[in-house]
Amino acid sequence: MIYLDCAATSLQKPRAVAQAVTHAMQTMSSPGRGAYPAAMLASDTVYSCREALAELLHVPEPESIVFTMNATHALNIAIGSLVRPGDRVVVSGYEHNAVMRPLYLRGARITVAQSPLFSPAEAVEAFRRALPGAQAAVCTHVSNVFGYVLPIGRISTLCRKFGVPLIVDASQSAGVLPVNFAESGAAFMAMPGHKGLLGPQGTGVLLCAEPGEPLLAGGTGSLSEQEQMPEWLPDRHEAGTHNTAGIAGLLEGVRYLNRRGVERVAAQERRLLRQLTSALEGTPGLELFVSPDAQLQTGVLSLRSAGHDCERVAQALGEAGIAVRAGLHCAPLAHRSAHTLETGTVRLSVSPFNRPDEIGTAAACLKEILKNL
Repeated sequence: MIYLDCAATSLQKPRAVAQAVTHAMQTMSSPGRGAYPAAMLASDTVYSCREALAELLHVPEPESIVFTMNATHALNIAIGSLVRPGDRVVVSGYEHNAVMRPLYLRGARITVAQSPLFSPAEAVEAFRRALPGAQAAVCTHVSNVFGYVLPIGRISTLCRKFGVPLIVDASQSAGVLPVNFAESGAAFMAMPGHKGLLGPQGTGVLLCAEPGEPLLAGGTGSLSEQEQMPEWLPDRHEAGTHNTAGIAGLLEGVRYLNRRGVERVAAQERRLLRQLTSALEGTPGLELFVSPDAQLQTGVLSLRSAGHDCERVAQALGEAGIAVRAGLHCAPLAHRSAHTLETGTVRLSVSPFNRPDEIGTAAACLKEILKNL
């Protein structure tokens, strides 16, 4: 199988990730729940993962890193901490349902800072118009549909100017692009462990510049006599038993990225993207959503072909051994922004483990499928 669905989950991971998960299941119990060796090893592993993430993402204090089940869980904590019913919240035109549905659930009044695809100047201007008077803002760093890198630094500067706390959805950028939480100005930054960070499913991360409000309440192994959740991080948001095996695997994914360097990962994925687009350009009826500026796009390519259903194209690719995703990708707002809501797109997304020969094979296969459908 040629795996080109990394924007959904990184199936190919460093070998040490799976080994660490297995080792943890055999040797570790629950962190913070005892002083015997298996519990202490779990505690040390969890803290080592915080330290590795702090190094990768430039988080001043490892304790500001909260482990969650996934990015959706992390975003719900962040949104629940900042948004009250009736609050006006500004979002980009490229948000995932992991942002939009929690906002609707909390009764937020949503203002979409609408802007065209691959147009950062217009995105900044849209936020400049929308932010005054808002109670919060949420912005994805990278669109999961198009790989579009939004101007998160300039948007954060505007948020600070207008006194609006910002939540950053780094689901498609963490491990794929350089991320500096200390300089971001964000109140919260959320990400999954299983995408660019190369960890297992069932892991997520929330970076916190403030304590926030708990989404779940329960045991933390600390202040057990107290009825309320602890005030300090990370305990405030880590009720219940940790996914220690998953965190052990995530630690190895993050260590791989710290050794290799995210800049090298980004450069490799962009080379693969350009190879893919070059191979597909000129195909009759095929529309590619590609930025003319390579720095505005990660290794994610959406496309559609006139007269061909996207789901049918993806199914044919899957039958040929090429894994992609089709449809709306849980981000209808992004499709409205790009005028693809009626059709959806076929999305191909690469990882550090894809090879140039795989890209060539996938492009040739897609062109052959489009001829024969």
